[in-house]
Amino acid sequence: MAIKHYKPTTNGRRGMTTLQNEELTNSKPTKSLLKRQSKTGGRNNQGKMTVRHIGGGARKKYRVIDYKRNKIGITGRVATIEYDPNRTANIALINYLDGEKRYIIAPNGLKVGAIIENGKDADIKVGNALPLASIPVGTVVHCIELQPGKGAELCRSAGTSAQILGREGKYVLLRLQSGETRKILGTCMATVGVVGNEDIKLVNLGKAGRKRHMGIRPTNRGSVMNPNDHPHGGGEGRAPVGRKSPMTPWGKPALGHKTRKSKKASEKLIISRKAK
Repeated sequence: MAIKHYKPTTNGRRGMTTLQNEELTNSKPTKSLLKRQSKTGGRNNQGKMTVRHIGGGARKKYRVIDYKRNKIGITGRVATIEYDPNRTANIALINYLDGEKRYIIAPNGLKVGAIIENGKDADIKVGNALPLASIPVGTVVHCIELQPGKGAELCRSAGTSAQILGREGKYVLLRLQSGETRKILGTCMATVGVVGNEDIKLVNLGKAGRKRHMGIRPTNRGSVMNPNDHPHGGGEGRAPVGRKSPMTPWGKPALGHKTRKSKKASEKLIISRKAK
């Protein structure tokens, strides 16, 4: 996908880039697969802010994505490739032979008119979903389940994928995008191919307004806050951190500190950690 560069006619245009979106074939989503999406402002049901830097943004509706791929034995045809404002990847509308329509994450190389299949008997081709145990070693996959029937949880954003390294009993070994190698049950579903729209990480927003349109509010440095708001705050003029290492607003080490719980149930399934 080509990237469009703008002439520096204004300060906001200088350095700004956008995607050409040449592979998109439809501008209007399917109404039956839309849901209303309310804004939270980063607050929970008690009104307390649990996620910072969230607020405002353009109105958008949620596209219902088929992460389970449980239409076993029923073939579908790719009708359109569409833009989704809720994610970095594009989505594909699938028309199944029984008349049902569903959205899936669009992998790289999926074209309009392609035939899609789900189940252990499906061919090993881009867009088809199979149990991990039925996919050959060395295949690159995305939209991977962690629990059978729960729906895809891994490798769903643009340009991501995982590679099947081997099998060990009822488990399949996968190397994830982060470099981590772990076991996943062979009955979990995964989709063949790499998630498309990988060039989105090369886009330069160019101005603060485009970030606000996404619903992301400004981030303040801790050193410009008061000491009751951040460990880095306080002091006359510019002051150093004053601690052994930079801290989060809640006093936890910010760089290199491990936050994963050591007694997590999935700990025994991880073969090697993330690459540093």
